[in-house]
Amino acid sequence: MADEVKNFQKFRQQMNKRILTSQNREIKRFFALDKNAYQKGALSVETKELMGLAASMALRCNDCVKYHLQRCVALKLTNEQLFEAFNVALVVAGSIIIPHLRQAVSFLDELRREED
Repeated sequence: MADEVKNFQKFRQQMNKRILTSQNREIKRFFALDKNAYQKGALSVETKELMGLAASMALRCNDCVKYHLQRCVALKLTNEQLFEAFNVALVVAGSIIIPHLRQAVSFLDELRREED
């Protein structure tokens, strides 16, 4: 499990590069839209990342959860803040996301170990 973070990052970067080299204008626009949605605006970047994390949990997208967890850790959000976002997702989506919650906490633990 020690390489999970590195493997995730490497695969994500490789595949994003491959997808964007397709020169499909609509895909490029969507990627830009996604990137721009998380920029500072009326809401802080941290708040937007927590929203993305909770939505990703509720939608049961483990790759999205991993991405937002990486961003949240990079933004220096605390475990307390992250667990509150997990709780929002749990309340919104129900017990169906408990397996995804387990995956998220495991990945978070790995991210925290890499910080040390």
